[in-house]
Amino acid sequence: MKNNYARAQSKFTNYNVHEPMELMEFLSSVMPQASRTKLKSLLQKRIVHVDNTIITQYNFPLKPGMKVQISREKGKHEFHHNLLKIIYEDAYLIVVEKKEGLLSVSTERQKERTAMHILNEYLGRKNKRNQVYVVHRLDRDTSGIMMFAKDEQTQHTLRDNWHNIVTDRRYVAVVAGEMERDNGIVRSWLTDKTLYVASSPVNDGGKESVTHYRTIKRGNGFSLVELILETGRKNQIRVHMQDLGHPVVGDGRYGFEDLNPLNRLCLHAFKLCFRHPVTGERLHFETPYPADFKRLLIKQKTSEKIQ
Repeated sequence: MKNNYARAQSKFTNYNVHEPMELMEFLSSVMPQASRTKLKSLLQKRIVHVDNTIITQYNFPLKPGMKVQISREKGKHEFHHNLLKIIYEDAYLIVVEKKEGLLSVSTERQKERTAMHILNEYLGRKNKRNQVYVVHRLDRDTSGIMMFAKDEQTQHTLRDNWHNIVTDRRYVAVVAGEMERDNGIVRSWLTDKTLYVASSPVNDGGKESVTHYRTIKRGNGFSLVELILETGRKNQIRVHMQDLGHPVVGDGRYGFEDLNPLNRLCLHAFKLCFRHPVTGERLHFETPYPADFKRLLIKQKTSEKIQ
C-alpha cells in the first residue's frame, strides 16, 4: 500500500495554498519562469488539479489549505472529441461546447451516441461510477454552450432554481429575410405536438413562452439576430422566428426546406452566465459567433461558394 501511495504521489507536483488568490496568480508564483501563455496551456491541457479535481478556469479562487497539483502524465487527462469540447470542469459541473449534429441526450426514439454518453465515457476512466446528469438540452442541430451536473444534488439545485441561478443565456441565429425591427419581444403559448411545436398568440392551454431579439446585421437577404430566452421551451427560438416570418436558415421543420446554404441549422448558443450552485461564484462562458454565419450576410462572387 505504501508503495502504491508513493507511486500515486509521484505522478504530481504538489503545491500547498497558504493565502487566498486566483489560480493563475498562484501558478505564476510557484512557476515564475513560465510565461502566462505557458500557464494557460497547462490549464487547457487539463493537467492542473485543485484538491484532486481538474480545473481549467484561470481565475478559479483558491483558499488556504487547498492543494494545487500539476500532473506529470499529461496525455491521460486531455479530452479530445471532434463534436464536443470541455470548456470548464470542477467537482460539481461540466460546461461544454457542442457541435451541431450531436444529440444532447438520448431519447426513446433515438439511442445514438450523445454528448451525455461521451462525457460518461470520459468520467468513467477515473471511476466507473462517475457520470453526468442532465440539466438542460440543446437541439441536435443547434451548436453551442451547455452544462451538465456531476451529481444528482447539483442537478436538482440547478433544475429547481434555474431562473434564479442562470443570469444570462443567449443565442445567435441567421434568419431568412431582412428583419423589419432592430429589437423586439415574441410572446406566445407553445404546445408540444411531438413532431412539431404549435404556437398560439393567445392562451390556449400551452406554455407561455417569451423570446427577446436584437437585429445585429442585415444583408444578402439574411439577418444576423441575437436572442435571449426568458423561458426555455422546446424549439422555442425556431418557432418564434417562424412566427415573425423570418425562420432560422437551415430549419426544414419551421422554415424553408430548400434554404440551407450551410447544410446546418444556423442557430448557436454563444453565451451562458450563472451563479455556481454550490460556491455561489459568478461564472461567464462565451464563444465567438460561427464565422460562416457572418459570411452568409456578405454577397458572394459567382465563382465563390460557402464551404
